[in-house]
Amino acid sequence: MAEQEHLRITGVHALSALGRGADALLAGVLAGTPAFAPVRRFDTTGRRVTVAATLPDAGPLADELADAVDAACRAAGLDRTHRAGAALFLAVHGGPEVPALAANLARRCGLVDAHRVYTTACVSASTAVADAATLIARGDLDRVVVAAGYLVEPDQYALFDAGRAFAPDGAVRPFSTGRQGLLLGDGVAAVVLESASATAGRGASPLATVRGWGRAGDAYHPCQPDPQGRGLARAVGAALRRAGLPAEALGYVNANATGTPYSDAAEAAALRRVFGDRAGRIPVSSTKSVHGHALEASGLLELVVTVLALRHGKLPVNAGFLGPDETCPLDVITDAPRPAATGHALTLNAAFGGANTALLVGVP
Repeated sequence: MAEQEHLRITGVHALSALGRGADALLAGVLAGTPAFAPVRRFDTTGRRVTVAATLPDAGPLADELADAVDAACRAAGLDRTHRAGAALFLAVHGGPEVPALAANLARRCGLVDAHRVYTTACVSASTAVADAATLIARGDLDRVVVAAGYLVEPDQYALFDAGRAFAPDGAVRPFSTGRQGLLLGDGVAAVVLESASATAGRGASPLATVRGWGRAGDAYHPCQPDPQGRGLARAVGAALRRAGLPAEALGYVNANATGTPYSDAAEAAALRRVFGDRAGRIPVSSTKSVHGHALEASGLLELVVTVLALRHGKLPVNAGFLGPDETCPLDVITDAPRPAATGHALTLNAAFGGANTALLVGVP
């Protein structure tokens, strides 16, 4: 792919338990203090685990999504005319009300009445970004606003708790010995994606570029990942090939790692399958250890984290780490943020059903 075809990221916004806005998100992940606390939003009586990462003053999801889209468009410098030419790709939990939610959000934020909805679990948002990248690179679209949202609510909370997926010790410990499970967290994000010509045409300065993307399936098990990480490895390989970058150019991986025994080990296996022994020398962390798992919104929230971290030149810590695990022989960032050695990073996501995504981003 020629440089001029790379997808530009020109505006971002995010909400999480760490606060509102890009600055709050970056400060929180660099501080590395987990945001998990007892859930007050709904009754957790009788639940095995009673903590999550929630923002106390979060409003209705539709309002938070609208605020996020508006803020990202303002950050990108989009005026009313530019907004009117932008499509909306929305990643949220599925339901009969979702098409109307997307249509109303597009109208409310002044976007063109052309939208897509993504409800493919934890790869929803990253799939939306990959689709936007494909359509923009092909010349079908000039500008897409990708928005995603999940606010911790009782139904999904009950399902994960009943399935014993939550960490009973109240901590997410990706790639660590003694890891016991995941914890949910609020996440609402919006990202403005544009072609190089659209960005240059209005004199905008991009925050970053999406240089490569990849998607692949495990075809292994409805819930468990392939222990050898073959699907995720194919997604990572596709992202590298699209980017036209050697493995040596990669300076960070924001991992999907949820803190569950099988998925973290499978992700480590995928990285070793792609990078060989060098996988143990690429800095890796999972910011879910700080802001929690935002389900459908995870991919976008973590894309924003990765872009901000690269621009700031500091890589977030992997909180909750107790010690190395032989099934995860990686260079996990612990104790303190690490300087970014290069301007390129991967952000990875995986979902039930064996879906895997990889986005490769770079900063100027």
